[in-house]
Amino acid sequence: MKNIEKMHMPFVLFVLLSCLNCSNDNTDTDDGIDTDDDTVETIEYPGTASVTQGRATTVIENLYDAGQRVSGVGIITATDDSEWTVPAEVNYTDDGFPFAPDLFNPYATQYNTASEALAAFDENDIIEIDADGEVVTGYIFADNYFELYINGTPVGKDAVPFTDFNSHIVKFRVSRPFTVAMKLVDWEENLGLGSEFNQGADYYAGDGGMVAVFKDVSENTIAITGEDWKAQTFYTAPIKDLSCPTEDGTIRITSNCNTTSVNDGTTFYALHWELPDTWMEESFDDSDWPDATTYTNETIVVNNKESYTRFTDIFDDPENDAEFIWSTNVVLDNEVIVRYTVE
Repeated sequence: MKNIEKMHMPFVLFVLLSCLNCSNDNTDTDDGIDTDDDTVETIEYPGTASVTQGRATTVIENLYDAGQRVSGVGIITATDDSEWTVPAEVNYTDDGFPFAPDLFNPYATQYNTASEALAAFDENDIIEIDADGEVVTGYIFADNYFELYINGTPVGKDAVPFTDFNSHIVKFRVSRPFTVAMKLVDWEENLGLGSEFNQGADYYAGDGGMVAVFKDVSENTIAITGEDWKAQTFYTAPIKDLSCPTEDGTIRITSNCNTTSVNDGTTFYALHWELPDTWMEESFDDSDWPDATTYTNETIVVNNKESYTRFTDIFDDPENDAEFIWSTNVVLDNEVIVRYTVE
């Protein structure tokens, strides 16, 4: 559900503070509110996002019952009365948006090698964008979910919205130059609070990450994910302290925000920005968006995931080593759009 009203006004939070136990430590894991004291400090959120607090209302219990974790969808209202879908609006149940064929799916087809998956690919699954174009093959691993567009045409969506982890192979016919645009979602179990049950904590922020490789019919690599892609965040949570996020032009910065897991994150905040209507189109101008931030395999923790490790000859090719990308914060940013033009 899109933002129905956007009021670009600072959000002011009145926080009750105890003067007997004042602290400037932003690593506190409680809600920062002492209701036994009447001293009030005004904290102003100066950014451009709509601000929500607390848990969303669940509207879809689970998109994928077979998954290890519940892939729910919720709606939450911000302080400016705008309404937001969390963790993101997705096309998972839209039959008009094709599922990407499997590279490795714990619940379906599991290939041993990329070559095996390529040889078995059903040519009827090639998505035609330009009738006189070349056939391009893409290999994608996303934590947790992706929707892929080429020049605005839906090419493939992730088969497993949350976990267990999986990877995909896609083919499409297109003329160069062409634009790759992807919606990436780090799913959440605590809807509206950007967290899940993990590592012994009820509110664990988790992380995202996506890697992709595109090859031509001769199996020459024509594009890999890296810092030359564009990446912008549109949903950031959990935010424990609204004085923490900053913005520098179009860069939405939360590097100083606390990401420590807690057992009660019910009062935390989230930041939401409206997606441009044409973000997936070839003509969309992303020139002022931040460059993608790259992350190592160790940071994304994929070296123990078969859906990745079976295909390191593709993803970690020493001559064309694709890097994991995301926006500036792979832990707190939960809905990210990435774009790249292949010349």
